[in-house]
Amino acid sequence: MLKIGDIEMKNQVVLAPMAGVCNSAFRLTVKEFGAGLVCAEMVSDKGINFRNEKTMNMLYIDEREKPLSLQIFGGEKESLVEAAQFVDKNTNADIIDINMGCPVPKITKCDAGAKWLLDPNKIYEMVSAVVDAVEKPVTVKMRMGWDEDHIYAVRNAQAVERAGGKAVSLHGRTRVQMYEGKANWDIIREVKQSINIPLIGNGDVQSPQDAKRMLEETGVDGVMIGRAALGNPWMIYSTVQYLETGKLLGEPSVREKIDVCILHLDRLIALKNENIAVREMRKHAAWYLKGIRGNGKARNAINECNSREELVTLLNGLVAEAEEKELTVG
Repeated sequence: MLKIGDIEMKNQVVLAPMAGVCNSAFRLTVKEFGAGLVCAEMVSDKGINFRNEKTMNMLYIDEREKPLSLQIFGGEKESLVEAAQFVDKNTNADIIDINMGCPVPKITKCDAGAKWLLDPNKIYEMVSAVVDAVEKPVTVKMRMGWDEDHIYAVRNAQAVERAGGKAVSLHGRTRVQMYEGKANWDIIREVKQSINIPLIGNGDVQSPQDAKRMLEETGVDGVMIGRAALGNPWMIYSTVQYLETGKLLGEPSVREKIDVCILHLDRLIALKNENIAVREMRKHAAWYLKGIRGNGKARNAINECNSREELVTLLNGLVAEAEEKELTVG
């Protein structure tokens, strides 16, 4: 079983920290589908230290989401330590995660995110400073390297372990690859063999079978699922069930998909105001509709929705259409 510091998960399935997606409404929904650990989207150290209102709202955690890992990013030691201390003392997160994987230029040009991958010494220095300053276990999420010529995954993971980090999550792509190409699971296996702290594998886990294969081929302690869970928390549930029983579950019905989509929407409205929540929910609704016939037209209409009522009416209309087609076919 996956254990990070003294925090024990009920299984090996982890929801990845996805920027602009992993707020409390989404995390709680995924948690209810059985994820052993959910990770919050990355939060800026400076935003925390300046008590920026939007940033402070991102630190909200529903008790039902726990155990939860809260991710921070930054490029300067003093600032990162100060933010970590705030998270340690003022939030109910179980784990503090440091982002060393974000490939986006606006993050890397601040010497944060994936920029750290070029310097194992900086990783050691930054992680040990945070570890010394907080009580919660500290972990790191990283990519395998900056580009094909700078793959220091083994040295970087060893630096995290030496610094007192309690686990590493490793995405098997370089910063230059962004989300393109194939994830390199050989590097994940190599890193697993080189450290004694838990390693969570990430990259190209798109089905329960992929998750099982990653565990078997690389020996990782946990499997992190990101984009495959967007609009599809059933992926998490199916993976947990498959790893425990070896049985593959069937696809959810259109009604089930839309019911969870509406639950997610209502949680988002409770978290933010209706106007912001509906706008944010447009992309999620499009993800929930994947695989439903006639979703192209509906996705265009979703982008015109400005209220809960409009969005729910549209979604329920899709269900009625799908059920009518089933009756006709039947």
